[in-house]
Amino acid sequence: MGWARTLLLGDIGNRLDIEDTERDIQDVRRELRAGRYADQTQDQQIAALQQENEELEICVASLIKLLEGKGVVSAEEVNKLVMRVEM
Repeated sequence: MGWARTLLLGDIGNRLDIEDTERDIQDVRRELRAGRYADQTQDQQIAALQQENEELEICVASLIKLLEGKGVVSAEEVNKLVMRVEM
């Protein structure tokens, strides 16, 4: 309402305009904080998934070496499997 409030209500109208503006600023701050929190949460989830993925890769590599060492699979079979997975 701005100028009409000031014209009709004087100082009270000014104060109401200021309160509206302060409320709008608080709303914007709240939205920015929520966005930052979501980004941090996503970053934490991505980091956890990257760590889990790395651990799984290590487990798979260890399992393949164990199977190859016991003669269950040959090096050629392992290479073929790796080629299929990388495609």
